Amino acid sequence: MAVIESSGITDVGRKRKGNEDSLLLDDEIQLYVVADGMGGHKAGEVASHLLIETLGDYLKRFHTTGKVEKLIEEEKTLSGPANRLMSGIYLSNKVIHQIAGSNPAYEGMGSTVSALYFTDSTMITANVGDSPVYLIRNGTIKLHSVLHTFMAEQEAIAGAGAKRLSEKFSHMLTRAMGTQETVKPDISEIPFQEGDILVISSDGLTDMVSDDEILSVVTKTRFEKICKALVNLANKRGGHDNITVIVLRVKQIPLKKTAPEI
Repeated sequence: MAVIESSGITDVGRKRKGNEDSLLLDDEIQLYVVADGMGGHKAGEVASHLLIETLGDYLKRFHTTGKVEKLIEEEKTLSGPANRLMSGIYLSNKVIHQIAGSNPAYEGMGSTVSALYFTDSTMITANVGDSPVYLIRNGTIKLHSVLHTFMAEQEAIAGAGAKRLSEKFSHMLTRAMGTQETVKPDISEIPFQEGDILVISSDGLTDMVSDDEILSVVTKTRFEKICKALVNLANKRGGHDNITVIVLRVKQIPLKKTAPEI
């Protein structure tokens, strides 16, 4: 396994009375998740907590027993760990959807999910919704997830130079966890490199802080203070939403096995 340094924080912000964000940092199985809930009467809080608990427990069971139920038909283009992560997301969606349908107080509740799951040589990113994942490598920052909003999808189709939609579409989700019986996450798997830094956040951060500012804070701040510095910056600018941040750094990659000399 790679040596991963992790830090995370969630904050209610300056305007909200409750916190509908949830986060998971599990260094043992190297799973890291941010969920941004939505729905009235604390339903968003319930949805994000259900997601974190269900996804974490599902993958924990695999690491403990080596076995978990298959909930989807495996995609041949994905590795075993990527299929397991996708199965966990599918199960989480099912749990949220069923509870939303069984209790009028939770009707219509849902959540985003953005997860990073490490294997011995790769990092798997899966997301539904608009909680971004950033990869900082060689001094540059790049969005490493797919934003499921009307604005992001319109811009991807229309291309550069197209008329931009109004800001109200920037948070209008095209996919969310629990709002439908099934869900399709975007998922990717790439090799990690020593020194890679990854940032997972809710949009309470990225609405207030630009990508370049995130890069500046991450590269100029002591690791253990990065999350607090980012939250403080978002709150200083108004803190209009809940703010959740996870920062990960690949400190050491596994040594490559070499064939014994004969």
